[in-house]
Parts: sequence; C-alpha cells; structure tokens
Amino acid sequence: MQNSTMTTIPEPVRQARAVFRERRISPHYSGPLHLATTVGISVLIALASGMMLEDVKPLEWLTIPVTFLYANLSEYLGHRGPMHHKTRMLAGIFQRHTIEHHSFFTNEAASFESTKDYRAVLFPPILLIFFFGCFALPAAAVLYYVASPNIGYLFVLTSILYFLNYELLHFAYHCGPESWLGRLPLIENLRKHHLTHHDKRLMTRYNFNITYPICDYLFGTRYREEN
Repeated sequence: MQNSTMTTIPEPVRQARAVFRERRISPHYSGPLHLATTVGISVLIALASGMMLEDVKPLEWLTIPVTFLYANLSEYLGHRGPMHHKTRMLAGIFQRHTIEHHSFFTNEAASFESTKDYRAVLFPPILLIFFFGCFALPAAAVLYYVASPNIGYLFVLTSILYFLNYELLHFAYHCGPESWLGRLPLIENLRKHHLTHHDKRLMTRYNFNITYPICDYLFGTRYREEN
C-alpha cells in the first residue's frame, strides 16, 4: 500500500520514519501477518469467553456497557497520562508513543507508506498477551468469584473486543482518507478527531480518546477551534 501523498511528507517526519524503520522494523516483519495475529488472538479469546456463558441473567448483561465505559476511561487515562507524560516505571510506553509514534505520524503526514509501517501503530502481540494476563484476567477472576462466572466471562469478552476495536480503528485512521476505510463516514469523523491530537501543539492537551471521544467530552479535552 503506497501513500499517494508521500512526496509531501515533511523532512523531519521522513527522517523520523527512517530511524524507526531501521531500529524497530525487522526485514522479516509482515504487517498483514501482524494485523491478522492481533485479530486472531482477540477473536479466539472472545469466542472462548462467549462459549463459557450459561443462562445469563438480565442484570449480568449490564456487564457489557459498564465494561465498555470502564475501557473507554482506561484508554483515556492511559493516553493522557503515561503515554504523554514520562514516568520511571512506564518510560517505554512514553518512548514508543510520544517520541516514536508522534514523530512517525503527524497531522500533516498521517498515512502508512507501506504495510511494514503497521508496526508503528499496532501493539506487538506479546503486549496483548501481557496486558491480558496482568490486567484483564485478574479482574475477571475477582468478578468470577465475587459476582458470578457470567460476569467474569462477559468482562473478558467485552474487554478483548474493546481492545480489538481500539486497534482496528487506530489502524483505519492511518490508512489515509483516500482508502476505502478512510472514506467511511464514521472513520472519517473519528479520524479527524484523532489527527487533531497528532498536531504536536495539541497532543498533550486534547483528544485523548482514540476510539470514541466519550471521556474527551466528559473531561472537557475535546479540541474546539475556539480553545
């Protein structure tokens, strides 16, 4: 997938991309395989969780919207916090996001140039396993025993599908406005919200939701021209 606007890429971005590709992208890396692995692992976990459900009560179904809102808040706080403010414990996340991702993609040059550039957007599959094992599973286990097994499984199901939704939307934003994904009305609107965040003048203050700007509205961090 070649970017038709690659000749307009500013020189600092071009240099940042060259450094990232040299340091972070193996010659054997496959963007489509990376994407397929992320989708495959997520769908398998979601299917396994769904198959464990038995006789779900009406109140138990409320786990889905509650978990969705919790995930949206977690996305917002993680993005507004350690992804844009360096801390000793999470310095790697700051490096990957603020330093590398925001240098690779700016509001002026936001599209992939080739499928190898997927590496600059998608989380490594090992991180999916790490975060799932360290955060989703312990919380699900508590819900399983304290509330009910169904609530535990619904929490896992909703969490992993939210993560997949996050990855696919973020991926779509960087496919570019001329792609079939970029022309979808929902993607077009959300992409504008996200690319405003990629303006280096605004990235530490506005538009921290990458999926749906629920928390940006709630906390007053959705960028408006009059800001």
